[in-house]
Formats: sequence, structure tokens, C-alpha cells
Amino acid sequence: MTGPHQDQPVVTVGPPVDEADVALVLVHGRGATAQSIVTSMQRLGRDGVAMLAPQAARNTWYPHSFLEPVERNEPGRSSGLQAVGDAVATATDAGIPAEKVVVLGFSQGACLASEFVARNPRRYGGVVAFSGGLIGETVDPDDYEGDLDGTPAFLGCSDVDPHIPVERVDVTAEVFERLGAEVEKRIYEGMGHGVNEDELTYVAGMVDRLL
Repeated sequence: MTGPHQDQPVVTVGPPVDEADVALVLVHGRGATAQSIVTSMQRLGRDGVAMLAPQAARNTWYPHSFLEPVERNEPGRSSGLQAVGDAVATATDAGIPAEKVVVLGFSQGACLASEFVARNPRRYGGVVAFSGGLIGETVDPDDYEGDLDGTPAFLGCSDVDPHIPVERVDVTAEVFERLGAEVEKRIYEGMGHGVNEDELTYVAGMVDRLL
């Protein structure tokens, strides 16, 4: 498709993709940049791990809350999902199997990462949603079909996040479980909207297990 986020740059860090063993597709949040999420996720860098971070046009994937009706966030939502898919395809086309590709996002990027994996189910190296969840005014688990075939899924969020209701994290975990993912959900008391050390440590372990 052609949309607002197509033809935007992709920041790459680590070995060339065609020489890497594992790929991390990193999806930044609203108002942030591809470079900023690469920098904040440096803890996950390893020998043999390539990071690919697509950039949103004007630093925003879609204009409204992810809890709004889907049509209000078009075409940004669909264009963002395509940008994530293109980054995944860059890795797999270079010879990294999907089961060695981790799709990770924070905030608005976590919503896109979750939605992409749930809408394109297969075995991935992992899916990570830091403070995010599936997109839409409501989420019906019956709307998602396919098999994630044991994909590790990590969902981390605060119990008082001003943007992400815990209930949306819960239903996102339910969808992933029904699709066959191995889900780890952690809700942190009073954290606010961010990523903590416990989350990074857990996801670093996910990456280590792929090497």
C-alpha cells in the first residue's frame, strides 16, 4: 500500500541484516523517533542481533487514541502496520527466519506491534508490548484467527497508565493466548507510562534464548 509511513527511513543498528542471526523490529511511540527507540533498547543489543526501527511520518503513527474506532485512525493505522510488516519482511528476506524475529513496541508502537502480530499470526521469535495493546474501540477475541505456534509474548504495563487501561492489556493477553502464544503479562503498581528494569531484563532473556 501507499500511505503516510511508506518511504520513511528505517534506522538499522548492529550487523547487516543478511549477516545477523536475530532481528528486533522496534516500533517507537507517539512523538518519538526510530532513533530514540533504538537508543532506549540498547540493553537488548547482542552480537548477531540486528535492530530495525521504522520511522513514522511526523513521528506519529495514527492521530487519535488507540481506543477510538479504527476508522478514525486511518490511514495511519494501516500504513503503520504495513511499515512494521515491511521491516519484518526485510529481515526474513535477508534469511532470518520469522521464529528469530522479535516485534517490539512502546506505547503507540506497542499497539501497532500487538496488532501486527495478532493479524499476521505465525511463529515469531517474540512479540513485546511495553505499555500498549490491541487497537480499536472494542476488542473481540473471536475477530482474530490463526496460530502463533508458541510465540513468546510479553505484555508489561502500569496499573495506572494514563493512556493504556489495564483491561485492554488483559484482553490483548487473552487474544494472544487463544492464538497459541506463550504469554507473560506483568502489571506494575504505580509505574505510570514507561518501561522499567524488570521488563528490560525479561525481554533481554527472550533475546538471549534466540541466539
